[in-house]
Amino acid sequence: MADVLLTHSYHLQYDRKQVRKMQPYPPLGTLYAAAVLKQHGISVALFDSMLDDPAQVFPLLLELHRPKVVAIYEDNFNFLTKMCLTRMRETAFEMIDAAKSLGSKVVINGSDASDHCREYLDRGVDFILLGEAEETLLELAESLIRNGGGSTRGIRGLVHAAHGGNPVRTPPRPLIRNLDLLPLPARELIGMEKYRRAWKEAHGFFSLNLVASRGCPYRCNWCAKPIYGDSFHARAPESVAFEMLELRERFGVDHLWFADDLFGINHRWVADFAEHVERHRAAVPFKMQSRADLMTRETAAALARAGCAEVWMGVESGSQKILDAMQKGLRVEQVARARESLRENGIRACYFLQFGYPGETWRDIERTIQMVRETRPDDLGISVSYPLPGTKFHERVREQLGEKTNWVDSQDLSMMFKGAYTSEFYRALHDALHTEVKSWSEPGAWRFSLHDGHSAGATAVAEVSSLWARVEELERTCRNPDATLLPVLVDAVAEG
Repeated sequence: MADVLLTHSYHLQYDRKQVRKMQPYPPLGTLYAAAVLKQHGISVALFDSMLDDPAQVFPLLLELHRPKVVAIYEDNFNFLTKMCLTRMRETAFEMIDAAKSLGSKVVINGSDASDHCREYLDRGVDFILLGEAEETLLELAESLIRNGGGSTRGIRGLVHAAHGGNPVRTPPRPLIRNLDLLPLPARELIGMEKYRRAWKEAHGFFSLNLVASRGCPYRCNWCAKPIYGDSFHARAPESVAFEMLELRERFGVDHLWFADDLFGINHRWVADFAEHVERHRAAVPFKMQSRADLMTRETAAALARAGCAEVWMGVESGSQKILDAMQKGLRVEQVARARESLRENGIRACYFLQFGYPGETWRDIERTIQMVRETRPDDLGISVSYPLPGTKFHERVREQLGEKTNWVDSQDLSMMFKGAYTSEFYRALHDALHTEVKSWSEPGAWRFSLHDGHSAGATAVAEVSSLWARVEELERTCRNPDATLLPVLVDAVAEG
């Protein structure tokens, strides 16, 4: 029996693209929340929906524990959660229905619930936890469990329904400045062997996730930040090194993924981190995400000493016009310099690209393709511009959105506003550019290669020309005569 049953709504099998990639990671955000509750003596059970079917297993755990509180606490370190996928919302609603049928109080934290409070309250949620919510969950759980469901007055960071049905918000909760006060994630609550087996069978190695920081201080106008806002707080470098060592010694990991929004923002922190990793012999090959302008030679060298094997950079576009419209704060030439800094230190350089931003033309797309071919990244992640609530980008295109305002899953790649081309064109562009980059590397040339269902090497070379021919054909036939023009976003640059 447990007083609180924690869960989250992302299930791998509901996401076609992620099933092919097969890179499941435990829900860090959920596990941090569980650890805080356990630290304060609250009995906790966890249903991890990543690999277990929520429709089958969650009701069984509800019957087993009959919890007073069900907390759907999303993993806010998982980029898939931040995308607010429709299938996740449907799963969350099904969990809410099941929990309410047994009389449990239901609380939820996550990007989608924060953006759509009324929908979640109408579905039966008792409390929505806004922002960074470990402390909010703790105070609320203590009130609901230990005080017989007493008053929640004075608890910051909540949304609940008043008697008239309208959402009521309590004052916001300040962010946790000293992250080292938090316990490590309660990884003992999950079926670690299921993750190990999934990774080993798909890729031949075992990878786990961790975070060294929370938030991002940069202000790209398409990026939603409902949890941490524009804040950034980092853990002490030594504590991160010790966690790496624990993951290696306790779980036998071969590889790590730093799930931070932005890793390496402070070059002194990175240097200290490398020193502690070396001192404690804690190095484990890892990948992380950062910005091209942060990847100096000094930072790249320190990352290599700490075990960094791969950096994913938010490059977005090879057109300076588009980067400026995004308020990215990045120069195209900095991408090439970052690529060389990482290459010199034996670190794979990978790019996140975004096509379809308002005002992007075929010439801008050609500049991005040219940049990729000239700098030859080791891998790509390609998406189309995706308007999420709370961003300047969303405000500008909101009136163009139809009934569909979220992707179903991460493979969707639908254009949900009037871009320069239709979704069909961007999907073809994604396939052609991704396949060309894959063709540059030999299969199995890197120990931590991820087998994601795409062909590589000689097979991919044969596909590239036909894929690009398809792109050129669709470029002529899929143009949108009523596309959103760049000038509607120009004033956003001046505002920044």
